Amino acid sequence: MTIASLLEPVTGQPGACRLTHAAEWMQGRTLYGGASALIAFTMAQRAFPGLPPLRAGQIGFVAPVGEEIELSAEIVRAGRNVTQVRSEIHADGKLALTAFWLFAAEREANAVRPSDPPADWPGPPQDNAQAMKGEGPSFIQNNFELRFGQSKGEDHGATVRRWARLTEEHELDPVSRLVLMGDVMPPGAMRIMQRIGPISSINWSFNVLDPESRSEGGWYLAENASQHAGAGYSSERLRMWDMEGRQVLDGLQCVAVFG
Repeated sequence: MTIASLLEPVTGQPGACRLTHAAEWMQGRTLYGGASALIAFTMAQRAFPGLPPLRAGQIGFVAPVGEEIELSAEIVRAGRNVTQVRSEIHADGKLALTAFWLFAAEREANAVRPSDPPADWPGPPQDNAQAMKGEGPSFIQNNFELRFGQSKGEDHGATVRRWARLTEEHELDPVSRLVLMGDVMPPGAMRIMQRIGPISSINWSFNVLDPESRSEGGWYLAENASQHAGAGYSSERLRMWDMEGRQVLDGLQCVAVFG
């Protein structure tokens, strides 16, 4: 029950908040990016009930997010169909995460184009070996099951793709699950690093393609691919598909590559 426990202190009221179960989601000295983004999203949801579905988010990972935080949320603009909300997390008296959310009601479509299916479909997760068992950050070991989404022993360039699902029973709404899982893969630049060194997400911008996504068994195929790396940074494209091969999330991220 670590997800519910993590989010329980987020009431929607601005002010100080203590995340008593933050340890389950730590990545080094800060919360895993998907977890901190979910806290900011939950703050927006609980501060302003009745918002239309989330269509997009822009996250700035400014500083480490720990157990003791302060939360705030405000409606920037509420139109007929679109409501834009900003929520922030402060830690140690300083801004640690800033998020801009775009909530929008469904309208009659004037343009229709299904997203492209993923290349080299790996088959269902049960046909792929378990990945990162006993390896990687503790938040992965505590909360996720990963299976390979690429053939082993082949050169996949600067792309990392895995099947992923949460291991605990939970009652997250579909969008909250996507926010929590959307940043789970390491950057694709990890595959082309010349030396071992730390990596750190700086921002994350994404569009929600299916706010009602309920993939079978909770499995999603998550992919991070470096589009350009140099000068200590990588521009990454982050995508997620459901079990039927339908894309549900499309995003971009800037990652600092140290070492």
